[in-house]
Amino acid sequence: MNLYQQLRHERARHITRRHFLKDSSLALGAVWLGTQHGFGAGLKKDPAAPLAPDIPHFAPKAKRVIYLHMAGSPSQLELFDHKPELTKNDGKDCPAEFLEGKQFAFIQGVPKMLGSQFPFHQAGKSGQWISDRLPHFERVIDEVCFIKSMWSDQFNHGPAQLLLHTGSQTPGSPSAGAWATYGLGSENQNLPGFIVLTSGGKNPDAGKSVWGSGFLPSVYQGVQCRSQGDPVLFLGNPDGISTALRRRTLDALNDINQRVATEIGDPETLTRIAQYEMAFRMQIHASDAFQIDREPAHVHQAYGTRPGHESFSNNCLLARRLAERGVRFIQLFDWGWDSHGTDDSTDLRKGFVDKCRQIDQPIAALLEDLKQRGLLDETLVIWSGEFGRTPMRENRGGMEMRNVGRDHSPSAYTLWMAGGGVKPGFSYGETDPIGYEAVRDKVSAHDFHATLLTLLGFDHKRFTYPFSGLEQRLSNVTKPSRVVTDVIA
Repeated sequence: MNLYQQLRHERARHITRRHFLKDSSLALGAVWLGTQHGFGAGLKKDPAAPLAPDIPHFAPKAKRVIYLHMAGSPSQLELFDHKPELTKNDGKDCPAEFLEGKQFAFIQGVPKMLGSQFPFHQAGKSGQWISDRLPHFERVIDEVCFIKSMWSDQFNHGPAQLLLHTGSQTPGSPSAGAWATYGLGSENQNLPGFIVLTSGGKNPDAGKSVWGSGFLPSVYQGVQCRSQGDPVLFLGNPDGISTALRRRTLDALNDINQRVATEIGDPETLTRIAQYEMAFRMQIHASDAFQIDREPAHVHQAYGTRPGHESFSNNCLLARRLAERGVRFIQLFDWGWDSHGTDDSTDLRKGFVDKCRQIDQPIAALLEDLKQRGLLDETLVIWSGEFGRTPMRENRGGMEMRNVGRDHSPSAYTLWMAGGGVKPGFSYGETDPIGYEAVRDKVSAHDFHATLLTLLGFDHKRFTYPFSGLEQRLSNVTKPSRVVTDVIA
């Protein structure tokens, strides 16, 4: 029995009523999907070329996204949300009205109010408020659009990160990067459309689900790359294996997969072929993209990079190199921002200061570099944590700690965007006088996703994918969402 006969025999052995009904429905189903699936405008993704660029609903303001996520959530009260009233009440017992009915991760009893640990001032022509912790970032503050009224209904890191990046607090939904890549494809067929870079020594609390593809085809999930060593593990050929032999092996494997796809009709098999081919092309093109040592000395000086080391600054430079090579969504996760004050590393006056120093120079350099190269107007740069921090000083077991920190606060946090069609030098939303809750122009994760998709050229209510009997969407099916039009230029 030859291979072809074996495949036919295997297919017959596995056919069930469910398979028969699925296969029988392809003809009529394809007609229906042609008018209903995906964009709601006749989109048909070619499984053999899943990253081919597609036409969005309307002209996009941003062609790509660089998302800088500070895992653990930096304190907005030490960076961007200036609250003189809180400073006046520093050290006083927290009023009961701020504690009743509230749920905290660690605070118990009656904590003390905690004013900002650093002085604030207005900067740039726009007069935006900023603390003294980000002196380099201050240079580019007029490029930035702040949303100071973000809020979440999750107060633990994992669920809050999932909500912000996937629209659901539970695993299984596609990330924003996967949605964007599914919709726009990639401008470079030699690199993944969605690349993830991490720093700080750990992955986010929610794990790789925050860059997963969920129920979308797996080709749209984020590919985690490294800024030290091979960009992707096992990308290089093993000892004794030449590129020519690798090519012949891949051709044989693709031939088998193609026959299986023809016999079984599973489009994921074609996607697998495309992924194998992508991996082969990445052996050449990914290595080139990740060789930051080829950058001139003045660029390394601007970013504060050290080739050969894994760092947030290296990742920012890599993000620019990937953006100019057509990667659609570049996600940077920097771990270490959970400033509870349990030790020196999480103390607002020590570890937090170190973290600010690590991101300040490279973020400013990234925005300046993108602008100088003519890329900022079409690149949406986003910065955020997953929630905010309390205006009260954290305690443990009701007892004040030696170090100074803040507990999780889902009621208010700051997110900023730059480039990619947002208003520069603009501030949207407002929190109460002590920075505890968003009180004006509140923005949820679903609102943010609706706005993000709009900037990428999609009607967030029409940009859907069928799963579990529903036309699922990033901006959520069951909860309200709106486009924050005031931040769009």
